[in-house]
Amino acid sequence: MDLGLTGRAALVCASSKGLGLGTAKALAAAGCTLTINGRDPKRLDAVATQLREEFGVSVTAVAADVSTQEGQAALLKACPAPDILINNNGGPPRRDFRELTRPDMIDGVVQNMVTPIELIKAVIDGMIDRNFGRIVNITSMSVKRPIDGLDLSSGARAGLTAFLAGVCRQVAAHNVTINNVLPGKFDTDRLKGGFERQSRQSGMPLEEVKKEQAREIPAGRFGNPDEFGQTCAFLCSQHAGYITGQNILLDGGLYQSAF
Repeated sequence: MDLGLTGRAALVCASSKGLGLGTAKALAAAGCTLTINGRDPKRLDAVATQLREEFGVSVTAVAADVSTQEGQAALLKACPAPDILINNNGGPPRRDFRELTRPDMIDGVVQNMVTPIELIKAVIDGMIDRNFGRIVNITSMSVKRPIDGLDLSSGARAGLTAFLAGVCRQVAAHNVTINNVLPGKFDTDRLKGGFERQSRQSGMPLEEVKKEQAREIPAGRFGNPDEFGQTCAFLCSQHAGYITGQNILLDGGLYQSAF
């Protein structure tokens, strides 16, 4: 399927690995001009080279922390008029809520709620003027299904979801859409870190921890970042202009609900 994205400018935050990289690859395959981002300059440059060679598209790499004002300024200088914005960022570490300090909570809300709102504010009027815009926020299944120790991440992402539920309807008539994609258990470094933590705490061998968690998923496996990226790319396409304000759950059926 031709997604109608050839030549579109895409800004993909936190895209040097994991779900962000999977999304950047899918948009590159669709012909987008990319601005990618990460905090490790060496890794980011290697990813940029890989994407240029594999897909033949222009890729600008911006090494910066997207949660800082300086990082956002660097990204917007490199890509001042994006047609596509993929909001993605690391979340706060797993921690019992009793251990959270006020600075911890502020940092978590800045990472997973304030930062994407700031970027949307910076780019949305340009999208309206051009009569095309696609914004996808990578949040988490934990918005719907709480995960022990990730209360701060879940709360901040839920706040972002509620905040944008009204915003998306203000801009829909201008062919600007805002949607959220909620990943479940995908084969990423963050998931592997969780396996290792559970293995240490339980004494269970690492491979058995992985198998046990995979068995909980009706699909019988963990998700692949590349298939995640393909869903994000479709939401950015010319065919998805009538989809807005939605929370797209990608979890292999783990969250059990009829509606």
